[in-house]
Amino acid sequence: MVPFEKLDQIRRRFQFLEAKLGTGAMEDFAALSREYAELKPLVERIDAYRQLREDIAEAEAMLGDPEMKALAEDELAALHRRRPELEHALQLALLPRDAADDRSAIIEIRPGTGGEEAALFAGDLLRMYQRYAEARGWRFQVVEESQTELGGIKEAIVNVQGEGAFARLKFESGVHRVQRVPATESGGRIHTSAATVAVLPEAQEVDVEIPTADIRIDTYRSSGAGGQHVNTTDSAVRITHIPTGIVVTSSEKSQHQNRAIALEVLRAKLFDRERRRADADRAATRKGQVGSGDRSERIRTYNFPQGRMTDHRINLTLYKLDQVMQGDLDEVIDALIAEDQARKLAEMEG
Repeated sequence: MVPFEKLDQIRRRFQFLEAKLGTGAMEDFAALSREYAELKPLVERIDAYRQLREDIAEAEAMLGDPEMKALAEDELAALHRRRPELEHALQLALLPRDAADDRSAIIEIRPGTGGEEAALFAGDLLRMYQRYAEARGWRFQVVEESQTELGGIKEAIVNVQGEGAFARLKFESGVHRVQRVPATESGGRIHTSAATVAVLPEAQEVDVEIPTADIRIDTYRSSGAGGQHVNTTDSAVRITHIPTGIVVTSSEKSQHQNRAIALEVLRAKLFDRERRRADADRAATRKGQVGSGDRSERIRTYNFPQGRMTDHRINLTLYKLDQVMQGDLDEVIDALIAEDQARKLAEMEG
């Protein structure tokens, strides 16, 4: 277990924040409130664990009393059964948090190998995430979507806003492989194709400052599927970040809105770039996850003939592919989070 000095230190910090916020001081109010909110569930678990230890000590003290011994033994048995659960919950609460977990998420979906079938599958993934976001009450805003003639996706960029959006969606980064008979295939043969998903935490203005001199903004006429013009004005916006060469676009109806949305996506990309630079291990992991879109570099396989979805990172197979494609992702995401927590616990104990 964690040394009690560290638990005491956390509790003292929490009490300081509570007292500071109680004075109504406005200096650093937002930052202090955020830290207070983050520490509160941890302190509640510390208090529950301390109470358990005190109850055990009291029950052990009663063992010397013949009249209370049987009651004390029953009480101790119940308390010792609860102890591992409370210790585990406390350890999980003490794990280092990803500072971006509370942020909204930017999802980028692109077809990999597989031609038109890969583009159609990319569209299926887009709808899968939309249904998942709706089920969790998140806001799902398509920033950019480029379609093929048959309704597949050449590229889709989405902003998902809601509590814990990035914390849950970040495990979706990687190559998603599909095995099915394509709608475009008359012979009925099973094809394998792939699409890549990248999930970035949304950045705030305070995270990334973008000097005006560092960007070039172009406007152009927005077009829909198959190149059909949907607007008669040059409302779409393309922003190029000159130092890095990153290009983002947005083609909503309002040019002013497009500029704001494109800057938001650019900020997220630059923020993610800085996060990766600061953490070399994370950079290597992300590169390995997303890969080149080749069929062999997959994190997950969606096998339609067998109705199964397999996540290769945790060797989890679910035979409920229809529900998964309808946005029922909690089971696999919960398992990925549990695996991530287990790995972090092993690193802490090691």
